[in-house]
Amino acid sequence: MDIVYSIAEVREKISEARTRGLGVGFVPTMGFLHEGHLSLVRESQKHTAYQVMSIFVNRMQFNDPKDFDAYPIDLERDFKLASEAGVDLVFVPDEKEIYRDRKTYIDMELFTDHLCGSARPGHFRGVFTVVGKLFNIIQPDVSVFGQKDIQQAVSIEKMVFDLNFPVKIIISPTVREEGGLAMSSRNKHLKETERKSALVIYRSLQKAEEMLKTGERRWDTIRSEMEKIIASGCPRSIDYITAVSYADLQPAGTLADRSVIAIASFFGATRLIDNMIVELKGDGVTCIY
Repeated sequence: MDIVYSIAEVREKISEARTRGLGVGFVPTMGFLHEGHLSLVRESQKHTAYQVMSIFVNRMQFNDPKDFDAYPIDLERDFKLASEAGVDLVFVPDEKEIYRDRKTYIDMELFTDHLCGSARPGHFRGVFTVVGKLFNIIQPDVSVFGQKDIQQAVSIEKMVFDLNFPVKIIISPTVREEGGLAMSSRNKHLKETERKSALVIYRSLQKAEEMLKTGERRWDTIRSEMEKIIASGCPRSIDYITAVSYADLQPAGTLADRSVIAIASFFGATRLIDNMIVELKGDGVTCIY
């Protein structure tokens, strides 16, 4: 596995791979890797022969500077996990290499004014800008994102379409811990009692699936049952339990065609998110979570 630190180096290595006829897959990360990240690499391997991962903690997407300063970094551990997962090239730029004299941003409004975007102004502008830059630097054939961060994944899918990036976006299902808690770097902040309590998030999604498969389509009814389940875990607060259209991430009063049921809730000081993609075709229901 090669580890490079400059744009010139990463482009040189990718050019060499392409001369060998290898398709390029890309997984952008902020490091502190876990099984969720590694599952994205495995998905990328199904579509391309040469795997690139970036590790860059993007200051621009942090609303609170304290969160940026506290973000965990363990590059040696990340390099070991990436190598074991079959990554061919890890790109580890610093801020000066990525941003230089930055005056340009990528932003989207419609897709980011609800869900996590409403509570994190500027966050997605930071995400889109750095992902856009990484796409231009690496020029992958395929890039894989996790469903857990559904707002990010669907928005990037739209960004790629609107800006004509020649990359296929793949959204890979959420990887879960035992009991159903969605894997996240944030989970390390949970106390053991909070971790157990947070399993109600997954159980609420299971309840929503059960109701949908027995014919319920009224979102208010489904939401009420989900809220009862999450409240039983005594969260510090529930940020949102909402349904949005997959097409534009805008609120949906009734679940139809393709929708997303999304949750954000605090257990202790840790904000956890999760979601389920709902596809309705006639009387059939497919729930992906």
